[in-house]
Parts: sequence; C-alpha cells; structure tokens
Amino acid sequence: MKLLLLGLLVLAVLAWLGRSKRPAMTLAEARRTLELGGGASADDVRSAHRRIIARVHPDAGGSAELAGRANAARDTLLAEIERRSRS
Repeated sequence: MKLLLLGLLVLAVLAWLGRSKRPAMTLAEARRTLELGGGASADDVRSAHRRIIARVHPDAGGSAELAGRANAARDTLLAEIERRSRS
C-alpha cells in the first residue's frame, strides 16, 4: 500500500514538472516571432512583444497558442540579453 502511494506521488510530481516547462525556442525562432534583428536591446524586445501581443492576444481575436509563443520568445530573448550582460 505504501509503495502504491509513493508511486502515485512520484507520477504526480513528474506530471507537474512536465507541465511547468515551456517548449524550447531557439534565438532565431524568438527573433522571427517578435520580428526583431540580432542586435535588439531589452527595451526593443519589450516593445516588440507589446506590439505582437496586441495582435495575437485571445482578447484581440488571436489565439492563446500565438500569445504563448510571443511570451516564450520574449522570455528567451530577455534571458539571452541578461546572460550576455553578466559575462
């Protein structure tokens, strides 16, 4: 009985961890999604994200999938900019 409960707990944790991860997006995909060039600053990324979200957000007639891709692109590019500034 304890082994069964432990197994269920492990499965629940694995399922939770799997859901919380975003799909990987390359820098090139992120730049294409936000329509940016290679030398974009953090402010450029935020501005482009706002512009794209205004078009693709579900409340504006877009889809949740497109809005999610725009968010993932923003996160990817901002993380890269942060990583570059630390080195």
